[in-house]
Amino acid sequence: MSEYPTTRRDDLVEDHFGHPVADPYRWLENAEAPETLEWVARQQAFTESALAALPERGWFSEVMGRVMARPRAGLPHERGGRFLLARNDGSQAQDVWYVADSLDELVVGGRVILDPNRWSADGTDSLAFASLSDDGRRLAYGVSHGGSDWRAIRVLDLESGGEPIAEPDVIAKFSDAEWLPDGASYLYLTYDQATHARGTDTDELGPARLMLHRVGEASDELVVAFDDDERLMPWAEVSADGRWVIVMVGRGTERRNRVWAYPLTTAQGRSVLGECVRVVDEAVAEFEFIRTVGSIALLRTDLDAPRGRVVAIDLEAPEAGVSEVVPESADTLMSVAASGDELLLVDLADAQGRLRRASLSGIGLGDVELPVGAIVALDASPRRPEAYVGVSTLDAPLQAFEVASGRVRPLELAGSVERIAPPYTVERRVAESKDGTPVPYFLVRAASVPGPDPEVAEPALDDGPVLTATAEPEPHAPDQPAPEASPGPRPTLLYGYGGFKIPLQPDYRPGWSAWLAAGGVLALANLRGGGEFGTQWYEDGRLAHKQKVFDDAIAVAEHLVETGVSSPAHLAVHGRSNGGLLAGALLTQRPDLFAAALPSVGVLDLLRFHRFTIGSAWVSDYGDPDTKEGFEAAYTYSPLHNVDPGIAYPATLVSTADHDDRVVPLHSFKFAAALQHSQASEAPVLLRVDSSAGHGAGKSTAMVAAEWADLLAFAAHHTHLIVPPEG
Repeated sequence: MSEYPTTRRDDLVEDHFGHPVADPYRWLENAEAPETLEWVARQQAFTESALAALPERGWFSEVMGRVMARPRAGLPHERGGRFLLARNDGSQAQDVWYVADSLDELVVGGRVILDPNRWSADGTDSLAFASLSDDGRRLAYGVSHGGSDWRAIRVLDLESGGEPIAEPDVIAKFSDAEWLPDGASYLYLTYDQATHARGTDTDELGPARLMLHRVGEASDELVVAFDDDERLMPWAEVSADGRWVIVMVGRGTERRNRVWAYPLTTAQGRSVLGECVRVVDEAVAEFEFIRTVGSIALLRTDLDAPRGRVVAIDLEAPEAGVSEVVPESADTLMSVAASGDELLLVDLADAQGRLRRASLSGIGLGDVELPVGAIVALDASPRRPEAYVGVSTLDAPLQAFEVASGRVRPLELAGSVERIAPPYTVERRVAESKDGTPVPYFLVRAASVPGPDPEVAEPALDDGPVLTATAEPEPHAPDQPAPEASPGPRPTLLYGYGGFKIPLQPDYRPGWSAWLAAGGVLALANLRGGGEFGTQWYEDGRLAHKQKVFDDAIAVAEHLVETGVSSPAHLAVHGRSNGGLLAGALLTQRPDLFAAALPSVGVLDLLRFHRFTIGSAWVSDYGDPDTKEGFEAAYTYSPLHNVDPGIAYPATLVSTADHDDRVVPLHSFKFAAALQHSQASEAPVLLRVDSSAGHGAGKSTAMVAAEWADLLAFAAHHTHLIVPPEG
């Protein structure tokens, strides 16, 4: 590898509870400083030169171009008899949004109401959300510049055909517009920085503020803020009957929250919030609002039910406590939606989705028969019996279905989708973590790729999650056969997340099709800290237990080697965001186990993550490094602080984006600099930085294709994956 771009190292050392900690790249935290910008430009040129030399890049670029050129559509959204849908014919940088007065009209087309491709010359302005008022007369939508989490809320008058309502932008963050019953006002979340919001800012956000905006009025009303505790965050939903605003209050991303309710009345045509009723005022469990029936609220909760259940509580007499509606089952209850007079419950059975129905009193009405796949979207309302469900598979984007009283109707909203991946099999396998915990994972490979050695025994499950083995070929015909493969270790991409109670399912990501088409093997690991197996699974992978997440992933990697699926010379690890932390921790803790590592938009400096934008919210998972206990836990696994000179690290492609104001790019800058300084082998350490892009949402079609092509080409090259001669 040629010499890396020069990076200045300072002598900064700080004392953390008696531990001297060096931070030589602190200056890279100033992302807009001329020296940082010049350093990033040199890194980008170096990285582009290295990636351009990869013989696999052309093949993956061509295949990813075909993947992203496939037509796709989102899920219908209906309010007040109007239907909204996002579509992309495959050639558009951003999805185009259509409106129609009936579902049938939407299926055959509808009319364009929002086209973000007209908002910026480079296609980097995107739609953050679109929200219909309950009467269907108005549409609020959020504009994100360059992928930032900040969004400018604007309103269209649909009665006039979509004319914009003239008023200044309302600046929100982490928030849609939650319409009130009058159809002329909405709730949103913002921060004091809204007056000068930019995607490249890294300052701490301060307290969140739940605001009420009345369309056409200059000043907004404060509903709730917590100036004395900046980690408290409120979010609001309006009941379908228009009688209540339900506000959940959580501390950062912790999966426990309070429940407050504001009665709604109408005065002179305006929705008015009454006095707050503190329904649940101690955050002892997770609560998710479903619907109201009069003054009775139905909630999904893990209170006394780690796998989840549905309970009822009287908003007018909350002191009576909760009563059970749908009891806990062996599966994990991920979400519940109200559809007419029924409940639709999304379960994870061994990290695989299923949909079932229940009455409002909790009587089971049976499963909904959907195609095999991950349930990734659900739009339902107590106002209508029809619900819309989105299902995806590893190689196919969302397919929409209409569900009504258990009947299922597929909706052809995007046309036929070309299959890029060859026929493949999905197997359920189990590794054993360091402490003996069974860790399940999905093993995915093209049908032509030999399977693992069946003679190797699987670890016993004991009292761990109940697993089901599957190995079913997908029913589609190959677009192109994967290359013939001989038995033996195969190039394998290990992907995981393991945090924030977010489950990892075998669902669609654009790169999976190309990796499988190239003959690569994919391993999707269900790690502790995620939400696949309920609250205890989550609790066992956070705070002082965070190392167990990395132990779980290491166990899966070792299992792939032990069973002959892969080898350290053929194994790569990839993750995004919290998964980027996973990839960074694995490559620093077990550099001998991987040939390549792909930490993307990762949290990599665990001593300073809480000092930038929304980072303090993640104390719920990572602990507070300003406390002795939090520091000592984070310091042991923080990727940045566990890079040691003289170690032969795997080939590493660190990726980020200049407008990522969630996991700010300084994490990736400092980590890449530390690895380049310490690398003791010829394996490259590269930094890839997208311009005018954020944490992931809102990227243009071309940017998504280019990023995946570079990641996969880099992984293929360093795991010795020989791509087919033609794309």
